[in-house]
Amino acid sequence: MTEKELIEACRNQDRKAQKLLFDRYSPKMFGVCKRYVKQKEDAEDVLVDGLFKVLKNINQFNGAGSFEGWIRRIVVNESLMFLRKSNNFKFKVEISETDRATHVSAEDDLIARDILLLLNQLPTGYRTVFNLYVLEGYKHREIAELLGISINTSKSQLILAKKRLRELLQASNYPGVSSAAGAGDEF
Repeated sequence: MTEKELIEACRNQDRKAQKLLFDRYSPKMFGVCKRYVKQKEDAEDVLVDGLFKVLKNINQFNGAGSFEGWIRRIVVNESLMFLRKSNNFKFKVEISETDRATHVSAEDDLIARDILLLLNQLPTGYRTVFNLYVLEGYKHREIAELLGISINTSKSQLILAKKRLRELLQASNYPGVSSAAGAGDEF
């Protein structure tokens, strides 16, 4: 079944199509949930809630852009709502000097499992901003609006997340990460 046929069948509340949608997109979207929500069971709940919301609102998908991207946005928003409800947003500190470049290149060399293990070691605020900025491509202004924080808090959380990830990589002697890396280097 093509994506277009799947969408149309789901709009007609075809149960087999709904199951196919779940089967087709749940593995990748579960990975998205796990980047935000540490506990497997909570991530599974967020995934189910997100995909339920996709099916409930499938008539709102107008074909502009990627269907998978539309689903991803819903799943990310569900993950953020879960974190808000759980009162897990505890942002550490705000740094006033955040004009440094914040490009990321070291994560390209890590495999997904290693990234997830590292991300799970970060505090919720660091992990959430890192995911939104680096992995989802949100801008700091968008992150600030989504999370109800200042742009500088978003920037500082990203800087601190990268610093902590670098420390974790150095501590594990991960190949390609030297202990001489400075705050502005790769991560």
